[in-house]
Amino acid sequence: MSQALQVQPFTREQCVAGLRAAVGILEKWQASSDQACRILRISRSTYTRARQRDAAWSVSLDADQMQRISFVLNIHATLRMVFDNPENVYGFAAMANDNAFFNGRSPLEIMAQGDMISLYETFRRIDVLRGAQW
Repeated sequence: MSQALQVQPFTREQCVAGLRAAVGILEKWQASSDQACRILRISRSTYTRARQRDAAWSVSLDADQMQRISFVLNIHATLRMVFDNPENVYGFAAMANDNAFFNGRSPLEIMAQGDMISLYETFRRIDVLRGAQW
């Protein structure tokens, strides 16, 4: 007999913590509010509330939104591992990139297209930079 794996929904506290962390990173990457909303697939009002740090505020996010947050956090972790200086850790995402996938566009521009594939492919290409450093 096999048991089906049951995925536990995220708590509101986990959603708030993840969203606030991702919004903070996107702000340091110099993402516009529109870019951040498209990357995380959230509304402008949710973005604004996440930035306000109101302790009483809570939000429920779906699995897709939490996956997007995970990609932002993992890209940030990779950049912190690859670069020693904050200018590159926080500036890389906004820099034009001439590698084949980016074709002169910045990682932020690609991610802000809003689809999961663009976010995943951006993560995958940035993750390659770390080599075998995990």
